[in-house]
Amino acid sequence: MSVEIYSDATNAAVMRHPDRKFPGMLIQGDSLNNMYSMALGALSGAEPDSDHWYDLKELVDQLEHRVRLYVKVLKEHGLELPFPES
Repeated sequence: MSVEIYSDATNAAVMRHPDRKFPGMLIQGDSLNNMYSMALGALSGAEPDSDHWYDLKELVDQLEHRVRLYVKVLKEHGLELPFPES
């Protein structure tokens, strides 16, 4: 399966999967994990039960899901993680 690559800029590759209408942006695994860590830190400083807290919680949950999937896929393929596993 091939993808269309519109930009191969470092940490900002834009590509389109053949089954998708719109292109997506590739986020490197270490950058993804850093975003997750930053969102988790922001959540810990948010006022509990506020709208801001719930938005941050949703962001943390979505990023965590993607980090876990990334880790699972790399392990399935015998690849090294670009960050320490927590």
